[in-house]
Amino acid sequence: MSLFRNGMAIVAIVIGMAAPVSAQEPAHVHPAPATPGGWRVMQDGVVYALFNNQGGPQGDREFVLPNWWMGTAETDRGRHRLGFSGMLSLDALTVGKSGYSELFQAGEVLDGKPLVDRQHPHDFLMQLSASWRLSMGQTRALTVAGGPAGEPTLGPVAFMHRQSAAGLPFAPLGHHTFDATHVSFGVVTASVELGRITVEGSAFNGREPDDDRWDLDLGRMDSLAGRVWFRPAERWEFQASTGRLRDAESAEAGDVQRTSVSLAWIRNGQQGFDALTTGWGMNAAHGERRHGTFGEFTIERGRDFAAARVDLQQLELEKWLPANATDPHPRGTVVAFTVGGGRRVVERRGFDGVLAFQLTVNKSPEALRDTHGAAPVAGQIYFRLRLPGMRMWEMRMSSGMGH
Repeated sequence: MSLFRNGMAIVAIVIGMAAPVSAQEPAHVHPAPATPGGWRVMQDGVVYALFNNQGGPQGDREFVLPNWWMGTAETDRGRHRLGFSGMLSLDALTVGKSGYSELFQAGEVLDGKPLVDRQHPHDFLMQLSASWRLSMGQTRALTVAGGPAGEPTLGPVAFMHRQSAAGLPFAPLGHHTFDATHVSFGVVTASVELGRITVEGSAFNGREPDDDRWDLDLGRMDSLAGRVWFRPAERWEFQASTGRLRDAESAEAGDVQRTSVSLAWIRNGQQGFDALTTGWGMNAAHGERRHGTFGEFTIERGRDFAAARVDLQQLELEKWLPANATDPHPRGTVVAFTVGGGRRVVERRGFDGVLAFQLTVNKSPEALRDTHGAAPVAGQIYFRLRLPGMRMWEMRMSSGMGH
């Protein structure tokens, strides 16, 4: 519980730094206009037609179609705002049960064994939730949200909704250090907005989903998390969070204490945007602490964009090494540097099509150089199609659908 207490100390310090301002939605969020019935309906969705070439002895070549769709509906009734949200993915069909190849990625299981060097597919039902927000004046608001599928108050915004990751189709190598809980089956959250500060807490089912992507893996909501957001200025946002996940990993019994901090900067303009996120996180489990850090950006100007990411992640090497290895908890850090870019080639009836590439150079941990090579290179060429609708950048369930 010491990490949890440390996290709450961070909350207290940041609250003390804050000055009250109007409790408004961030500048990078653009609410949809209300319908005649008073409901605002929004959607966002993306499909990647992607050729993936992962180098080195453990690499793979494949053509996959990662995808997701999200829809929201909300209405205001005086000081009250009611919202509903759903998010779906057909990854299980278009990517496959084992997900897409990504060197040094790890998380969840497949056929009872840890899934390594691949990013798992998302479940069909990624979110199904409702929220209620009560405005309590110009500087304060209370939000309660939850549902059978959603996200607890833990970590930065999930990578699919981070504007800084708009030009980066793959999950970061620290996905299971920072934002893997964005699909949790059973969540209830509460948040209080206090001007520049938002303080949140949640109870949730912290167990990883199984490899059946079509069912609901509901379980006891016996995991807890707390998070604070601090907006010192319009374009800046800081988060610190910590949470204890009960029996998070099906392959190994025991709890995980997950802690992270992150900082985002976003500037939107008529010709495009600049977005940057950096963060540090740690998983403490089974007597070990493993750290990760990342930095990423996307810059868009007119029809063109450029993006980059750097990952430094301490790996659970026991998931790669033989079971009879001498060290039961070997350590090793992978460094991955990714660059990419593209150009919009389709703009028709709200559809947005981009032709793009991505290139990643990895520096392997010493223990995996015999199996993976010293510096395996990966590359992707893809066509990204976004559906007509609002871009749901920086979305998080705990603050309601309008944030």
